[in-house]
Amino acid sequence: MYRVGFGYDNHELKENEELVLGGVKIPSPKGTLAHSDGDALMHAIIDALLGASEQGDIGAHFPDSDPQYKNIASGELLKKTLSLIKGFEIVNLDATIILETPKLNPHFQAIKSNLITILGSGIPINLKAKTNEGQDSLGKGESIQVQVVCLLLKK
Repeated sequence: MYRVGFGYDNHELKENEELVLGGVKIPSPKGTLAHSDGDALMHAIIDALLGASEQGDIGAHFPDSDPQYKNIASGELLKKTLSLIKGFEIVNLDATIILETPKLNPHFQAIKSNLITILGSGIPINLKAKTNEGQDSLGKGESIQVQVVCLLLKK
């Protein structure tokens, strides 16, 4: 039995904060404002995996009101999520990152490599970078948004 999951995350961008995507620090004058490391890509992946496996969402498992998750690396949250979805195999992930600047394509190989280290080899991971062409807070460089779709197979 196959299951589709959709994940979404959005973070405000601020100067003097780090921009982390897929566990990779991206050089940028602005980064995400968040309780954890603010890795919007991993957060959206977590939500997609939890949704496809009927496990709720990231906030239900890793609430930002819990001090143990303050500044935690989102890779640790993704590893914990994998233990929650043990009855499923990840078939593929497809992610769209919406961010005006910086350009992300040069970082995609490092991001994929890091995700494969956590998720396991052999899982097709597709990354796409989009801008919002100057529209709204995304287009003005005030925020980042990530959308992820995953396909799981029940073991």
